[in-house]
Amino acid sequence: MTFTRTKPGGNRSNPTTEYSALLRTVRDAGLLRRATTYYYLMFAGLLVALGGVVTGVLLLGDSWYQLLMAAALGIILTQFAFLAHEASHRQVFESGKANDLVGRMLANLFVGISYSWWMTKHSRHHANPNILGKDPDIDRDVVSFTEEQAASTRGIYAWFTKRQGKFFFPILVLEGLNLHVHGFRTVFGRGKVDKRTVEIVMLVSRISVYVAAIFLLLPLGMAFAFIGVQLAVFGVYMGSSFAPNHIGMPILPRDSKVDFLRRQVLTSRNVSGGWFINWFMGGLNFQVEHHLFPNMARPHLRAAQQIAREYCETHTILYTETTLPQAYAIVVQYMNKVGLAAGRDAFECPAAAAYGR
Repeated sequence: MTFTRTKPGGNRSNPTTEYSALLRTVRDAGLLRRATTYYYLMFAGLLVALGGVVTGVLLLGDSWYQLLMAAALGIILTQFAFLAHEASHRQVFESGKANDLVGRMLANLFVGISYSWWMTKHSRHHANPNILGKDPDIDRDVVSFTEEQAASTRGIYAWFTKRQGKFFFPILVLEGLNLHVHGFRTVFGRGKVDKRTVEIVMLVSRISVYVAAIFLLLPLGMAFAFIGVQLAVFGVYMGSSFAPNHIGMPILPRDSKVDFLRRQVLTSRNVSGGWFINWFMGGLNFQVEHHLFPNMARPHLRAAQQIAREYCETHTILYTETTLPQAYAIVVQYMNKVGLAAGRDAFECPAAAAYGR
């Protein structure tokens, strides 16, 4: 495949034309067509797996092996979350209404998170990945993503921030609970929520049936343990799938003038691997291609990667891909590096601080 190379000296052709040429190549290859049958099969497979967990819970009864069922349920719910994510990107059906209907049902009824909250947050992220003040994914929550955020922490929070890289993956055990809380805060909050009543009914029904079933079927202590393990596995799995995508990649200033093609490629990281990584990460391992073609169905991402990587090499655009262990190591190192700024005076000299002066 032949592309026009970027001109020497850093000059390049019209950025819009560059992306349009890449998009046209991908479209001509048939990679933007929907893969509805694939998603039907995925959904059917997950329903069978969910049925297997329910059957296992009923058969095991009063047994601590129930915690294995809880862990399996956490994995299955994460896979349902991946499908909801893909429906929100219009990857499943041609109709936007059909995608929203399925995405809302999967997110609210199966996973237990607000589809509207996710759509609002994730749409802003895709438009401005790793851009300060615009990408909600790098706003400070529990952890800090920039040294400026870390420097403003004080007390016990500063102590934690200095070590946030070491704590990053362990605290993901709380991410599942955090996602549920965000969902309920959104639908019961004052902000604008699409289909608010529908989402409230779905979320309340889902959590009521789930919690009631677990406490009716299991002894009190085991019921609490079951829900705790399920939430922990769900949180760690979700966080471990999304963390490698952008953490440790360049963070751009709010007023940056980077064109769409470079903005998406330079701030995203792919994760190499075969079918297992693709399944494990729900297609998020092709993060560059997902950002360049957000409505591309998961089965087409690998073919699109070959085109996009060659195009970036031809136009001297840095394309990043690592293994999953390498990506996790980068995440931890980056978070620790940022955390070292915790509690630092904005006007303090870093070199002087290092030597206690």
